[in-house]
Order: sequence, then C-alpha cells, then structure tokens
Amino acid sequence: MKNFLKEFKEFISKGNVVDMAFGVIIGGAFGKIVASLVENILMPIIGILIGGVDFTNLSITVDHAEVKYGEFLQSVFDFLIIAFVIFIMMKQIAKAKSKLKRQEEALDPTEKVCTFCKSTIDINATRCPHCTSELGSAE
Repeated sequence: MKNFLKEFKEFISKGNVVDMAFGVIIGGAFGKIVASLVENILMPIIGILIGGVDFTNLSITVDHAEVKYGEFLQSVFDFLIIAFVIFIMMKQIAKAKSKLKRQEEALDPTEKVCTFCKSTIDINATRCPHCTSELGSAE
C-alpha cells in the first residue's frame, strides 16, 4: 500500500500532469467564453442575416419525439469557432517561439570573428587556425 501511494504521489507531482490539469481548467473557462460569444452575439447576428431564425429553437417532431437539430447546429458552430480560435492561437504561439529562437541564436552564436585576420572561427577557439594568433578565452 505504501508503494502504491508513493507511485501515485510521484505521478501527480510530475510537471506534465500538473500542466495538463491547468490546461483543462483554462480550457473549460475558455470554452464557456467562446460558447457565450457564439450563443449571445454571433448566432443572433447570423439569425438576423438569414431572416430572424433562432437556431436553438429549430426542431421537428417525429412521432412523440422532438428532434432538436437547431441545438446540434449550435454545437457544431461552437466547435468550429473554438477550433478556429485555437488554430489562430497556436499559429501565433509558433510564430512567437520561432522569433524567440532566432533571437536566442543571434545572442549565442557558434562562431566568432578573429580580431586579427577577420576569419570566421569556432566560438571556443583560443588560437586562430588561419593566422595562428592567440585569441584568449574571453573573445
């Protein structure tokens, strides 16, 4: 039993599990915001544009069952908007990461220029192989 509890503690202490938990919580809150945007702002506008139709009230009755296809359409629309917003966010995050990587590469070059002969040499070189000048380690 002690071993089981120890393994469980290690599992929940891992960074990935904690990150995933935060992601689920933020995703839930974000989903509510997008659902509200779709339900309270976009769908009424779309309803007006197509003749005042309220999608959530669209339904047909088959025998004694009511098929609420309007709510299904609403859910599909919610999904598409959420997917689009996440797509845009991921593209922006990738762009920001790429820009940050380029900046880091510019700050941490793998080569330097010899102060004597101006040849490009390895950053860790202490002697220029072209002119054999002593460069020192602080170049």
